Amino acid sequence: MKEDKDLLLDRVRELQKETKAVILAHNYQVDEVQEAADFVGDSFDLSRTAARTEAPVIVFCGVHFMAESAAILAPEKTILLPEITAGCPMADMVTVEGLREKKMQYPEAAVVAYVNSSAAVKAESDICVTSSNAVQVVNSLEAEEVIFVPDQNLGNYVAERTDKKMILWDGYCLTHHRIRYEDVLKAREAQPDALVLVHPECRREVVQAADHTFSTSGILRFARETEAKSLIVGTEMGILYRLRRENPDKEFFLLHPGLICPNMKYTTLPHVVRALETLSPRITVSENIRVPAQRALERMLAAAVA
Repeated sequence: MKEDKDLLLDRVRELQKETKAVILAHNYQVDEVQEAADFVGDSFDLSRTAARTEAPVIVFCGVHFMAESAAILAPEKTILLPEITAGCPMADMVTVEGLREKKMQYPEAAVVAYVNSSAAVKAESDICVTSSNAVQVVNSLEAEEVIFVPDQNLGNYVAERTDKKMILWDGYCLTHHRIRYEDVLKAREAQPDALVLVHPECRREVVQAADHTFSTSGILRFARETEAKSLIVGTEMGILYRLRRENPDKEFFLLHPGLICPNMKYTTLPHVVRALETLSPRITVSENIRVPAQRALERMLAAAVA
């Protein structure tokens, strides 16, 4: 009910003043959580916001690896993940032990970790990438071989845009991997005047069938700048809230009805209130992992604009 939401939002603002907290929400969060946030964006951009803000308390409405990234970049701050069970199945598809074995098989290869990975995996990697800078970062490396973890679809996207030998991990985003080539055809048939925008975490044939491929921030930017009035969006449905709010004169259609990440929907306004009231659950990263993980992130920033 709207009255309940308004009361919760009022309580959030009250607690923010008491704790001097900043609320960050990923683009895939539920609408009311995005409404409560001070900043809404993609995972790494929000982590950098956490590091730059003077606020001592960061409420990170996302999934576990995102809060870890904030803790890596801002270890002196209190980083809260309102729903501790909000994880990322793709990030869980690569383990430190498995990555170490792969590194032994390809000792000359550079290890490139998508930011959608755990702090421990980042610490085992040479450099990190986002979906928007992955091609640029990989092409900047001196190594001719690249072990790319954990997303094979983003890895395939990069492989078609580099001369490097790409050794891809067998991981994928359950949500984006769900889209098939046939879904693009059906969407075009239903909305023949609309452009199709997809995320590079989608399958290769879906990327090839789309009009454009962008990260979440890229989709948001394109939507603002394009003269097209109808857009079919192939990424998690949570982005529709912001797309429609920022572009009230345009129509947005979801490419596939299954484009929903359950983990991204775990966080609710009551979770945000509880986190602010209790200053928990708190996410920390041990120094032996944080320092090398931070190095991998900083190398990315030196190589490309995230």
